[in-house]
Amino acid sequence: MYKPKPIDTGAVELPQELIDLTEQLAENVHENWAAGRIADGWTYGEKRDDEKRTTPCLVPYAELTEEEREYDRHTALQTLKMILALGYTIEKK
Repeated sequence: MYKPKPIDTGAVELPQELIDLTEQLAENVHENWAAGRIADGWTYGEKRDDEKRTTPCLVPYAELTEEEREYDRHTALQTLKMILALGYTIEKK
């Protein structure tokens, strides 16, 4: 049985400048996901239907439900924390 083992980021504290970056990253996560879905033949639909390849999430990030945006924020936040947990630094030029 598969047991996920994500890198422990519990002790990582992000500086405010990286927290501020989270929303921009979350939007980009959604844009990449949507581009991939569209490339695979998915279209917008009121309900998700895997057979018809429709999903209500093929909309701009700002039009997603708060729950969907939170999912993307979590992905972005955990990615930033993982980078720092692995010893890398992130700096703006």
